[in-house]
Amino acid sequence: MIGVILAAGMGTRLRPLTDNIPKALLEINDMTLLERMIKNCIDAGMEKFIVLVGYKKETVENICPEIGEKYGIEIKVLENEKYDVTNTSVSTYIASKYIEENDKDDFILVNGDNVVDPEIISRLAETKNTSMIVDNFKELNEESFKLIIANESLNKDNSIANGRIEDIGKGLDIPSSSGEFIGVSKVVADDIVQFNRILEEKIEEDPQNYYDFAYKDLSETTIIDYVLTNGLKWTEIDDHTDWENAQILVEELENKTKS
Repeated sequence: MIGVILAAGMGTRLRPLTDNIPKALLEINDMTLLERMIKNCIDAGMEKFIVLVGYKKETVENICPEIGEKYGIEIKVLENEKYDVTNTSVSTYIASKYIEENDKDDFILVNGDNVVDPEIISRLAETKNTSMIVDNFKELNEESFKLIIANESLNKDNSIANGRIEDIGKGLDIPSSSGEFIGVSKVVADDIVQFNRILEEKIEEDPQNYYDFAYKDLSETTIIDYVLTNGLKWTEIDDHTDWENAQILVEELENKTKS
């Protein structure tokens, strides 16, 4: 299994913190977000990684060999040269197409600006199907990336089985939504070709598309499982309030590990 981490964005809402580095290299307790996520993936059994770079790419390119040597892992750095005029669909496609053509395997896809409870990654790694992590605890708002899953039914492992995505995005009706997609997902090897075909279509429609929308089309033809957070904590980091919340969460998660 391969860990794919998207770290190409500019993080403009976090300036001046991101004037000289991408969000993934922000540090909490002397560890970058990138290394923290890689460590979570290693703990879940991954030894190969792809990191997508763009903004201030050389800063990430320089640190990846150090992280690789520290943990004895393989890190391949790929570039989205059009990071400033495209979105996550393009970065994801670059990584997923590389995996299809060079090292076809299941991969876990995470946004480089996420801080998550390590158990979230472990639960995702254990699934047999293409899967998405859905927060079923957090109070939804207009900014939440919501999804509506048809024919919901809970598995014994607290995942939602065989659900087709009726709709996904920020503008959905909150009471009708099943939860929030947290930007952590898994694509199994058998689904990669189809996933890439859908991404190609989304990019042709609009290079600013998010990769998230590809899962709606994919759910029409393959089984997708939805692994619920059930209270496990996470945060994305888009602005300075998120950054403050991330620092608090890291302290909480590290104390949880020590206890």
